[in-house]
Amino acid sequence: MDQTQHSKKTAEVQPSKPKKTRHCDGFKMFLAALSFAYISKALAGVLMKSSITQIERRFDISSSLAGLIDGGFEIGNLMVIIFVSYFGSKLHRPKLVGIGCFIMGLGSIMTAMPHFFMGYYRFSSEDDINSLRNSTWKCLVNQTTSLTGTSPEIVGKDCEKASKSHMWIYVLMGNMLRGIGETPIVPLGVSYIDDFAPEGHSSVYLGLLNTVAMVGPVLGFLMSSVFAQMYVDIGYVDLKNIRITPMDARWVGAWWLSFIVSGLFSIISSIPFFFLPKIPNTSQRERKNSASLNVLKTDEEKNHMAHLTKQEEKAPINMKGFLCSLKSILTNKLYVIFVVLTLLHLSSFIGSFTYIFKFVEQQFSKSASQSTLALGIITIPIMAVGMFLGGYIIKRFKLTLVGITKFALFTSFVSCVFQILDFALICENNSFAGLTMTYDGMNSVDSHIDVPLSYCNSDCSCDENQWEPICGENGVTYISPCLAGCKSSSGDKNINSTVFYDCSCIRDSGFQTSNHSAHLGECRQKKCQKNYYFYIAFQVINSFFTAMGSTSFILILLKTVQPELKSLAMGFHALVIRALGGILAPIYYGALIDRTCMKWSVSGCGTRGACRVYNAAWFGNVYLGLNTSLRTSALILYFVLIYAMKKKDEKKDSKTLENDGKVKDEANPETLNKNGYHSVPPGTPYNETPL
Repeated sequence: MDQTQHSKKTAEVQPSKPKKTRHCDGFKMFLAALSFAYISKALAGVLMKSSITQIERRFDISSSLAGLIDGGFEIGNLMVIIFVSYFGSKLHRPKLVGIGCFIMGLGSIMTAMPHFFMGYYRFSSEDDINSLRNSTWKCLVNQTTSLTGTSPEIVGKDCEKASKSHMWIYVLMGNMLRGIGETPIVPLGVSYIDDFAPEGHSSVYLGLLNTVAMVGPVLGFLMSSVFAQMYVDIGYVDLKNIRITPMDARWVGAWWLSFIVSGLFSIISSIPFFFLPKIPNTSQRERKNSASLNVLKTDEEKNHMAHLTKQEEKAPINMKGFLCSLKSILTNKLYVIFVVLTLLHLSSFIGSFTYIFKFVEQQFSKSASQSTLALGIITIPIMAVGMFLGGYIIKRFKLTLVGITKFALFTSFVSCVFQILDFALICENNSFAGLTMTYDGMNSVDSHIDVPLSYCNSDCSCDENQWEPICGENGVTYISPCLAGCKSSSGDKNINSTVFYDCSCIRDSGFQTSNHSAHLGECRQKKCQKNYYFYIAFQVINSFFTAMGSTSFILILLKTVQPELKSLAMGFHALVIRALGGILAPIYYGALIDRTCMKWSVSGCGTRGACRVYNAAWFGNVYLGLNTSLRTSALILYFVLIYAMKKKDEKKDSKTLENDGKVKDEANPETLNKNGYHSVPPGTPYNETPL
């Protein structure tokens, strides 16, 4: 008994050794979770950009409407950005980030949901190859058909059921929901790191975070490339009966599958945030003890809490001074010039990136899978290197504000030069009967509107709205076998072996052959393949210098305003870029691209659907012309900004010299009298001298 009491007393006297318990650093756990959130955010963004063409074809909508869907992300972001910015720092930031990731995942899944309610994708009125061979797609001489003139591509179904013309609204709503969920990730995540990272290490953690985030775009481009090769209804239809290929203008890949994968990844990445503390590096017992005893451990914590209390007391005063602060940045010439400059520059980047895959498809006859893989996998690592090198150059040479602006001007100028060089790579239009030339192939046409039928197919009673392109032996693409004047066909169950014979328009074009045949699919140019490799090389250089200069943007923005107005300046800048760049740029890019369309699809209700084929030359000039005009305007504003900076520095220098002169003169009042500045009565003390 005594031995037991003695052991108890000994245990009380001896200090308790800390138990070796495994515990995770709350801050590092937050950093790891935020890295996955950044990857999921970048992944979802790239998937939307690379799936725009697929969505456009699936829902039978124009490019401008597809641009509105793409801008829905920015609309959702703007709806809650003020709420998140104001209340986010006052609430549990890790949980808010987790809720944002969860909502972002739901938005991605919602984007894919219309696929399950629209039924099977019908790219033509003929479901299989046998019905195609035996249908009125062939030339039926001296016979009339009820399909002539106004037949829709999709027949045998109710108008509303067939077109599903409003289902794209759910894709827009899903993208808006994704934008709402993405809002708290960056501002709250960055502020959390800045608040709780070891002193001097926050920049290292942010750099590491942005580097890890580059995994997202790489995964996004890989997924888009793989799923774009899969048919949209994979798993639901017999793929042996699908006669179109990824090279066809009607092909739609499994775009919905990538959004489901992205949504699940976002939801999984949200889970760790709900188990992280509001303040890292403190255990649950310590937080309870500090709350019950209301005792602060160190004087540093007392000062920190007192500072936070003072800031909360000053909040109403700061809110009253919001308009004054806003007026201050809007009357800052350097800031206003820079906002307009970055708006033009980033509008060019947003618009060109939205439609770059469509541009490659139309110019160089590449499938969506090929264009996504080539541009994504090559340019993303190059951009990462450019960002790092840009930051290193600025730090290594210790550039001033004017020096940083000149560096940004140099990178933008080189990028713009290679953008202009792309004009030399624009390919000629494919030979398309009825669009770029007459049906007999004898004459080219300047306009694709109302090209008359030729005598070679005038007796075939063809429907001009039908779209089943075939490639003739003469290298000319015809809209359908009927419009090519083909009267017979042959081939087994293999779709690729189907051949149409006795095509009168091919015979009348002067092509010397015995059977005047054609096969399914458009004719593809091979002479433009070399231009494609040059374009990839130019795009790599363009992306490298664009990324190198992007590091300068944030530095110029922060150095052109007063320190206490940095947060407001960044918020207003983000608001302008998102509203006028992120939302509007894809829309007006798409609207101008729509004007280059030569052949539109016709929906079940007889309305215009998606574009089947573009005028390649017009498309290239419009797309590259928009990019060049916006970037050139930004370059001009760079010169204006540098000039304004130098003028401001000269005024500062002159004021400094004047102040120095006054200080020297004030140090010797007798000198002021001799030089006639002002008189000093005898006996007047120096500190009472009037100025």
